[in-house]
Amino acid sequence: MNAPPEWEELVSTALVGTDRRPLAGTAAPEAELLERAAVQTVRMRAGRRPLAAEPVAAAPPEDRPVVSRPAADRLARILGGEQPRLLPEWLRVAAGHGRRVPPHLLPELLDQAARDRSIRPHLGVLAGNRGRWLAGLNPAWGFLLNEPTAPVPTVPAGAGVVPGGSGGAPDVWELGAPGDRRAFLAALRAADPAAARSLLARGWAKETPDDRAAFLEILADRLSPDDEPFLEAALDDRRREVRQLAADLLTRLPGSRLAARMAERVTGWFAVEDGRIRVTPPTACDAATERDGIRARPPHGTGERSWWLQQAVARTPLGVWPRLLGRPPGELVRMRITDWGREVMAGWVRAAVLQGDPEWARELFAHDPLADLLAVLPAAERERVAAGFVRRHGLDGQLIMVLGGAAAPWGPELASAVLEKIIEVSGTQPWNLGELTRLAGERVDPALYGEAERLSPEPPVQEVAALLRFRYDMVKELS
Repeated sequence: MNAPPEWEELVSTALVGTDRRPLAGTAAPEAELLERAAVQTVRMRAGRRPLAAEPVAAAPPEDRPVVSRPAADRLARILGGEQPRLLPEWLRVAAGHGRRVPPHLLPELLDQAARDRSIRPHLGVLAGNRGRWLAGLNPAWGFLLNEPTAPVPTVPAGAGVVPGGSGGAPDVWELGAPGDRRAFLAALRAADPAAARSLLARGWAKETPDDRAAFLEILADRLSPDDEPFLEAALDDRRREVRQLAADLLTRLPGSRLAARMAERVTGWFAVEDGRIRVTPPTACDAATERDGIRARPPHGTGERSWWLQQAVARTPLGVWPRLLGRPPGELVRMRITDWGREVMAGWVRAAVLQGDPEWARELFAHDPLADLLAVLPAAERERVAAGFVRRHGLDGQLIMVLGGAAAPWGPELASAVLEKIIEVSGTQPWNLGELTRLAGERVDPALYGEAERLSPEPPVQEVAALLRFRYDMVKELS
């Protein structure tokens, strides 16, 4: 929109100065200029009169209860800058209870979601009909129309789906918004994996590239060898993201044809000589290799052979290595690898994460503590391993990154280890505790706020307790 003439005149006067272009009828031209500019700014921000327009239809009535007044007030405080990192948790809990945000907070919340994609998934539920009405009027909020409009539905096990059948499910799949279609497919996949795959395959060719990629991610739930033919065909998809996702899922199936092809490729590249692992990386990346998820073009600064080797190791079933090299995972991780050790270790880490292998993750974490590896371990072991790492390790960036892999809520063992670390460091490096105290306050079970309050009078511990209490009250207000 072009600026109005009045604004252009004010800008021109400001540029040349009120001495050269005085404002008539005022003794303080500088102040008058600024006051007129302020008024004009408000006018421009308020909008303009439409040249011709039809009346806007009223927003449809709401069909979901609004959050309580205390919960809405707390959301306003969070949006205003008080504990802003708790916004995703507030949204998740509120959406889980099927509530909606009060209308007066929608513009600020949608503006923030326009900048931060990570908070969008629950907004389709929380924004309600008023939010979708606003999204239809403001293109900047149009993303909301692609989010699920209701909590994830429940599909009875074995129900199956037949287009045109009963229960409304076909209408959601055939006519629903992208987010509702994803939610329905996810619910069907959880209840009946074969029916979900069949439904997806039936209209696969008609889906958009973005939808194909989003739907393929859903197949990760309850993945089985029965999915292999569909995923093998997806390796030929026109969209690279879809091909990569298909290769990732096939990598998780150790009996798949892709896994067999990768095992055959690496067999000639590795051998054990004099107690060391000798590596001869590939010299080419042909079309068949690219089809199996190996990207030919390396990132800037990475050599081609290094790049191909790392990807190939990541896509090879981890069970291949003990058979090929004659050592268990723990020994292989500790063995010296000639020349290409960094690439092989990075490939094994990626493979452990992709394939969800706790044994390899455990051995690799002991060799190089990484948050992604910690996340692969079963919940009880993950907490125990994380707590042990906290007790042994000093406070540095690596400790913070590892704790980032420990999903919330932290149980008593990990919470105790972190709080003890905070007390230990508060006497020597209190200025270095900011991120650790915030992370503890965000990840520890909020019901433990009282124990944290009584643990120590040290200010950093009390900060954790205050944040836990904030979260405890927040969840209570939303229940």
